[in-house]
Amino acid sequence: MAIPIENIYFLLCYAWNKLDEKERVDVSIDDKTELLDLFAKVLITSSKLLLKRGIDKSYIDHQEEISGVKGKIEISQTLKRNLLFKQKTVCTYDDFSANIITNQILVSTIYRLMRTKGIDPFLKMELAKLQTMLLGVDLIEIKESHFKQVKLNRNNRFYGFVMNVCHLIFQSTFPSEEKGKYKFSDFTKDEKKMNQLFEAFIRNFYRIEQRKFNTVKKEIIKWQFQEDDIESHQYLPQMETDISLENEEKKIIIDAKYYKETMTVNYDKERIRSSNLYQLFSYLLNQQDGSEKTKMATGILLYPTIERDYDLDFKYDNHKIQIRTVNLDTNWKNISTRLKEIINV
Repeated sequence: MAIPIENIYFLLCYAWNKLDEKERVDVSIDDKTELLDLFAKVLITSSKLLLKRGIDKSYIDHQEEISGVKGKIEISQTLKRNLLFKQKTVCTYDDFSANIITNQILVSTIYRLMRTKGIDPFLKMELAKLQTMLLGVDLIEIKESHFKQVKLNRNNRFYGFVMNVCHLIFQSTFPSEEKGKYKFSDFTKDEKKMNQLFEAFIRNFYRIEQRKFNTVKKEIIKWQFQEDDIESHQYLPQMETDISLENEEKKIIIDAKYYKETMTVNYDKERIRSSNLYQLFSYLLNQQDGSEKTKMATGILLYPTIERDYDLDFKYDNHKIQIRTVNLDTNWKNISTRLKEIINV
């Protein structure tokens, strides 16, 4: 499934819940833009805006052996090292510095991207210029754990968008056989990663773009089983919806699924994926709590497509069960209109 680059960017911005930043970070792209170059353009544009605002700084604790006194003297360590006769002391002091984890991730991602095979030469030069504007920030070997150390607040919240971009670049680039170089892996070819992206996009799209349902969330549904003993319950798998939309009168459960091919083919006939249908059916039966809206809840299997749209309708008891698709190979206005039509907004 080949999704236009511009639409990939929209999906990411919705999935990250960063639409405000998307509007500020205007990235010019066309059909010839490669995904790697898109990442570079977004990183360059957002980093320039960050530098214009002023990069984040914080107080960092330093401890070193110096002549004289600075900050707090560490008496025990000074005596242990027999430094007094050398007229030196071990001191701990604060330094207000830009050499903090967010900036280290940023400058290290820029460095990584510059050394990734296939990057556009012009964008590589732009990245090199950016790196010189972040002098004094240490290069680190980025690990997944570094992103968990990032703490965002009201003053540095714009870093959220930049860190999302850096994280995606980190997950999409790997050391190559050539020392110090990296190779790019197109995540859009990874069905599992695209399924996560598609699900997050759909959920946040409905959170932002509609007002009919005041609740849009993942929902944990309890099995309506009776166990003979308490121990049996712990072996049941957890049921969690992708998206549950709810207001006082109506409820819709959406299971968003991403596949390269929307339907399976059996004996030259297209079929709905049975596992998806069973899963949605199970959600509808087990979510009922006696209220009218749960008795009448609608279940929707939602797939992306780039060729043919499907609108299939079934009914079980009081539940409508619908199979819907959204064409991701069209302009964004059409995508938005289609998604709103699916929930009848």
